[in-house]
Amino acid sequence: MDYMAIIGHWDLATLSLWLFWIFFAILVYYLQKENMREGFPLENDDGKPSANPGLWDLPAPKTFRLPHGRGSVTVPDTRPEQRPVPMVRGSAVEGYPHIPTGDPMKDGVGPAAWAPRRDEPELDGKGHPKIRPMSAVAHFHVSAGRDPRGLPVEAGNGIVVGTVSDMWVDEPEQLVRYLEVALDPAWGEGRRLVPMPLAVIRSDRVRVRAIFGRHFADVPRTRSATEVTKLEEEKISAYFGGGLLYASQKRAEPVLG
Repeated sequence: MDYMAIIGHWDLATLSLWLFWIFFAILVYYLQKENMREGFPLENDDGKPSANPGLWDLPAPKTFRLPHGRGSVTVPDTRPEQRPVPMVRGSAVEGYPHIPTGDPMKDGVGPAAWAPRRDEPELDGKGHPKIRPMSAVAHFHVSAGRDPRGLPVEAGNGIVVGTVSDMWVDEPEQLVRYLEVALDPAWGEGRRLVPMPLAVIRSDRVRVRAIFGRHFADVPRTRSATEVTKLEEEKISAYFGGGLLYASQKRAEPVLG
């Protein structure tokens, strides 16, 4: 038998190239399956199963042990989220916006949607809460820029709702995550956290455009005065994010250029 008739134009370079493509295809398949451990099976905005669940089936459940004695988590768990979806379809065709039926900022829908993260503080590599008020962290101080503590807080409609009483810092990242606002009695009671990216610090005030004065009383609160859980962070950020669209009817209307 002619040797060249068996191998044809194959050589080591060709073999290496085909082995690479086979490996790459297997890698893509594996990564796509692993990517389906969270967020699947797919659901529509109204919570019903999606008509297009995906190209591949869900991977087999896998259990991960969490650090710092926080137990374990198994994914995918295929359990639907156990909370109502106060929205109705805007059209019979999927992909159109859903219309909130209640208070979307409180109900957590649309831009105000939040994920059910664990109701426990996020920890650093040593097992300590990452985010803490600066008043409880002696080795942190403002070394540059303007210290907003003591400045009045102005809502998106120009009303002063309180003063900045503290800053909550992310110790490992060494940056400010939240401003703590002590509310005036007319706009609520106690203190609320405002996400730092949604606050503008000026020389004489701190402006929070996302929500109006009447909304501050309903900002989700934290159970602890010195810690914020991952679920609380989700709800706080979602509330302010939702306010950018839902704080007034004018914001919800289309803008024509």
